[in-house]
Amino acid sequence: MRLFSSVSFLVLTLAAPALAEVVSAGSTITAVTLFPEGAEVTRRVQVDLPAGAHELRIADLPQGIDPGLIRLAATEGTGLGAFSVQQDGLAPGETVALPALDQAVAAARAARDAADQALGAVMARIAAAEAREGFLRGLETEGGSQTPEGLAAMARMVGVEVLAARQEILALNAERAPLDLALSEADARLAETLAARDDARTRLADAALLVVAVSQQTAGPAEITLRHFVSDATWRPVYDVNLTRKPAPALILTRGVLVSQNSGEDWRDVALTLSTSRPSDQAAPSELWPDLRRVEKPRPVMPLARAAEAEMMGDAVALEAAPVPMVVAQMLEGEVVQYRAPMPVSVATGVQDLRIALSELALTPEVEARAVPRYDSTAFLMAHAVNGAEALLPGTAYLLRDGVLVGSTDLGLIAAGDKIDLPFGPIDGLRLTREMPRNSEGDAGFFASGTARKEAAVLRVENLTDEVWPIHLVDQVPYSEQEELEISFVATPAPDETDPEGRRGLLGWHFDLAPGDTREVTLEADLRWPSGMELR
Repeated sequence: MRLFSSVSFLVLTLAAPALAEVVSAGSTITAVTLFPEGAEVTRRVQVDLPAGAHELRIADLPQGIDPGLIRLAATEGTGLGAFSVQQDGLAPGETVALPALDQAVAAARAARDAADQALGAVMARIAAAEAREGFLRGLETEGGSQTPEGLAAMARMVGVEVLAARQEILALNAERAPLDLALSEADARLAETLAARDDARTRLADAALLVVAVSQQTAGPAEITLRHFVSDATWRPVYDVNLTRKPAPALILTRGVLVSQNSGEDWRDVALTLSTSRPSDQAAPSELWPDLRRVEKPRPVMPLARAAEAEMMGDAVALEAAPVPMVVAQMLEGEVVQYRAPMPVSVATGVQDLRIALSELALTPEVEARAVPRYDSTAFLMAHAVNGAEALLPGTAYLLRDGVLVGSTDLGLIAAGDKIDLPFGPIDGLRLTREMPRNSEGDAGFFASGTARKEAAVLRVENLTDEVWPIHLVDQVPYSEQEELEISFVATPAPDETDPEGRRGLLGWHFDLAPGDTREVTLEADLRWPSGMELR
């Protein structure tokens, strides 16, 4: 019971901040974990605390944060109790100490005062020299009391002293110029720091306020880590894929991300982590409910006119609504993947699609010219490679051929060790044609009771470039899954690839085509089906 009482007293003490000393502190964002939707922001609060219980007020949090997603931790010797969030922030007239900005203002003001004093000292010396020069120029002597020799000596003395005063003034004016500039710059720095402090106070007036009960064992510095969630932030992958063919084929895939955030505060020099986790998405499997079915006699079909009349009279038959299935949002399969930016990152609030480079992946590709004469008049450059040890997330890939942008494509999820197939634009010097010299339809005489269709095509690839190209020619023949429909084909030369990856009816030929050469493939297909049926 004594232990329970002591713990209860501590909890009650920490949960009653109104009875404690109030301490205000600001926070610094140190890290951000960015999700495809939302972000977890980590802040550091550093404050000197006397021993005992206190009410710590952190008044620079973004509005709209969810108190249920706030997590607090403190260094040893600092205990944390209950906390609350005031979305409206500070009360009118209430202020929070800004020690860093206050120190910056004090330093700027001291620098301005020092510059002003240095300039004032020089200005005083200039004034003294000018007064001396004026005095010398105003000297008057009575000619009767002075001998010619005395007048000449006095004139020489006045001239020498006036010259010395004028030279001193010129030297002091030269010394004054940089001091004028230094004072102007000091005034500007002071104005900037004052504006920064005023701006910070203005932001605090619109920020949320976190009030935490804190217990400090011994007087000294305390450090508190605060983590909270913001919803208006996102990231998505983006890639630059550069293919070079000479002297040897190389594929450089530069990974990057596009970051957007509108949390209401800037993230300055933070450690940025990009996570594929989706805390805002569905976390539990869908629920299944008993599916009750019944049978009944069919309702008589109501003529359209009577149905419309019944509906107008409000006597329409009510239909039982079918349950709407829950559709699970598409998510990435496998474990959560995290990427860490290699250096601190700054992302201002309101920014859209800030691009951040991550790393490069060097691959050794196989290059071919894909020829599809059924639809295309030119061949297209294709590169095939095997991904490394890290999965590539879905995103937009910008395609470059020898450093020149040729297009873009949507890159799907590519697992570690999986194949990568990427296009890199047309090859204008590889011309394609597909001619159909015969395309007859009807009974060919093989089956008197049936129908038939014969198709013939000539595929042609012509190389007008000055280099040898590895060609992958692709075409198709129809296929059937019915016994009634018989399909056969003859290709000359025969294809070296049939039904690739289970795609029925596709045919492929691989060959090297030298400059100026042309390659032809003849393809014939024969389709037969019984009479009384139609070809679809």
